[in-house]
Amino acid sequence: MDYHSDRFEDFSVMLYKDDQLYALLPANIVGDKVISHQGLTYGSFVLQDKSKFFYAFEAFKTMLAFYEKEGVKALEIKVIPTFYNRMPSDELDYFLYKAEAQLLKKEVLMVIDYAHKLRFQKNRREGINKAVRSGLELKVDTNFKDFWTDVLIPNLEKKHGVQPVHSLEEIELLASRFPEHIKQVNIYKDGKVVAGTTVFLTETTVHPQYVSGNTDKNSFGSLDLAYDFVINKMCDDKRYFDFNISSEGNGRKINEGLIFWKESCGARSYTANTYLLNTAIHKELNIPKT
Repeated sequence: MDYHSDRFEDFSVMLYKDDQLYALLPANIVGDKVISHQGLTYGSFVLQDKSKFFYAFEAFKTMLAFYEKEGVKALEIKVIPTFYNRMPSDELDYFLYKAEAQLLKKEVLMVIDYAHKLRFQKNRREGINKAVRSGLELKVDTNFKDFWTDVLIPNLEKKHGVQPVHSLEEIELLASRFPEHIKQVNIYKDGKVVAGTTVFLTETTVHPQYVSGNTDKNSFGSLDLAYDFVINKMCDDKRYFDFNISSEGNGRKINEGLIFWKESCGARSYTANTYLLNTAIHKELNIPKT
């Protein structure tokens, strides 16, 4: 996370048991509130593989006690969507229930489960055929620059008046540090990038972090070609494909167009929750045992 350390005041914690790292929370601080790191999409309370339920509970309480001692009054914490976990890990969800945490956000994600993959609907298949007839060329390459400057940045500015979360320099730096986890897929027409997607790869999931096409994307089917590749051909060792959030206003509104498009590729819904709790609650936390 160093590349954007100038944007956030880090307040991450690492918890140890018998001198071994047991759990961690990437986080930053704003005022007297610590937040699951705002520079990470899904960063949360992470446990080692060998963690046990009651030790994890003690680690959670220890984290809250540390933050309270440091003057932090509240913790805003994300729960990682379960499909990103390598193994069952719903401890945090239960701990937040015991802490009577307030649900702040319930975002809707559209996800493809490769174990139950649905066929692209007819309109998506027609788009792929358009791309083939239009002579489009797909490449997995390191050309972030043309995608960023010619397609992504202009589209985000025109449609939403915003910039990408990562600058071109930041994404190139990250890709150089994690070449097996960040890939650029570009669609070319006559040697020029007309669409593309920057794909993040985790152990379980394919996640297109940025996707954009020029004004001819519907006429040429460029995005359909890109998605057909990243969903169906890019990886054969992943369990899920994460289309990202399709809700707005902390989950209170659903983007109907996005949902329709992603469902036509075979995606179905998961939810991602964010909670708020008081750090002082650690004094009252206990789990009765039978």
